[in-house]
Amino acid sequence: MSVMEGGSQSPMSWRYCGNQIKLWRMQAGVSREELGKEANYEYETVKSMEQGRRKPALRLLQVADQMFGARGLLLAGQEYLKPDKFASYSQDFMRYETEAIAVSSYQPLLIPGLLQTKEYADVLIGDHLPPLDDETIEARVAARLERQSLLDKQTRAFSFVIGEAALRPIAGAEAHKRQLQRLLEVGERRNVTIQVLTFEGAHPGLFGPFVLLETPEHEHLVYEEGQITGVLSADPTKVSVISQRHAMILRQALSPEESARYIRNLLEEL
Repeated sequence: MSVMEGGSQSPMSWRYCGNQIKLWRMQAGVSREELGKEANYEYETVKSMEQGRRKPALRLLQVADQMFGARGLLLAGQEYLKPDKFASYSQDFMRYETEAIAVSSYQPLLIPGLLQTKEYADVLIGDHLPPLDDETIEARVAARLERQSLLDKQTRAFSFVIGEAALRPIAGAEAHKRQLQRLLEVGERRNVTIQVLTFEGAHPGLFGPFVLLETPEHEHLVYEEGQITGVLSADPTKVSVISQRHAMILRQALSPEESARYIRNLLEEL
């Protein structure tokens, strides 16, 4: 069994498309060796694609479609093989985030996705383990930048508390400067608040990152993400616990004005 991101099975689209290639091939009386030779793939590679353990390549679809006389029916599968814009475990959160009227984020180690520059996102997503293919990296970076248009909706409120560690460089000095400048620019918007939480001993944020959402119907949800999983919950008890922790974090964080000065000082040091 192929294990994908988050420990889930290969995508159903891979398995379905691969099985269609197999069925058309068998109907045409063509062997895997013959298909592989025509498409310039090894036998085991064709087998993996047919079994859905590997994403069927566009080249294989093109050759199979023509070789088996499918008249575009196999080639149409390419639309369902495009990489997911987001990790599977975060997709429910992304849907709710799109409609939320209030987003309150706490991130101790990383710049929140809504505030990242392309360079920052490139580094984070490009360093994913297990490694992602170029097409998936490109799709996820683009999707992360597209999400940032949510900040343009001025009737929605965004609050970000960022840990001091997140303000240290993960890319080159110039790229880091542009990331800090991005924080200052976004923080000037009237619907966005950015605060820095410095290293000041124990605080509730030590337990990890989270995002609180308020829906247009005024339902409150909390999203917590770990190494290989993410959990979105509307359970009142869980939301209450995280809301209390968020309130304490806000009290211990620098004010928006102090935070902007803190970030400017970091910029001057570079």
